[in-house]
Formats: sequence, structure tokens, C-alpha cells
Amino acid sequence: MTLAWYGQLRLKIFEGKTLWIVILMSWGIAFFEYCLMVPANKAGYAQGMSGYQLKMMQEVITLTVFVGFAWLVLGEKLRWNYAVSFALILLAVYFATAFNKPAGTPH
Repeated sequence: MTLAWYGQLRLKIFEGKTLWIVILMSWGIAFFEYCLMVPANKAGYAQGMSGYQLKMMQEVITLTVFVGFAWLVLGEKLRWNYAVSFALILLAVYFATAFNKPAGTPH
């Protein structure tokens, strides 16, 4: 999704294209990520992860990919406040996964 959403900001393949073409190109790129994400969520849920846990993990993966993308493609540096924000999200994933019973376990 990172490439689909933010690639059009700098990548030459998007230059000079009308907005609707950029949208179609982005949806085409995003389709392949969905083809990976849907089975991964299905497998994680089947192994006992809750929807909340899957979402928290997805956010960390997305942010990790975005940090590399922003640095390599967009030429942006990771500032201290972004790093602290990222650390807090990692802490949220820890709390979401460390203290919960697996999905479907009675209280």
C-alpha cells in the first residue's frame, strides 16, 4: 500500500498522468498487496490471533515499510518525534499481544 499511496509523489512512472490514471495504477499495485494480506490475516486469525492483534501487527509492518520508503524514495529523514511515535506504536503492539488470551478463549 505504501507504493500505491505514496509512490505517485516521486516516482517517474506516475509523472504527467491524469489523476484517474494514477488512481488506476495505484489500485493495480495495491491489488498484489491485498493478495498477500488477506491470506495472512486469515491464517493469523485461524491460529488464535484476534482482529485487534492482527491490526496492530499490520500497522507496525506498514510503518516499518514506510520508514524505508520515505527514506529511500521520498528522501525524507526519520526525525526524533517520528521515531518516538513509532516506538509507542511498537509498545502498543506489545500490550495488544502480550496480555490477551487467544481469540475464542472464554474469559
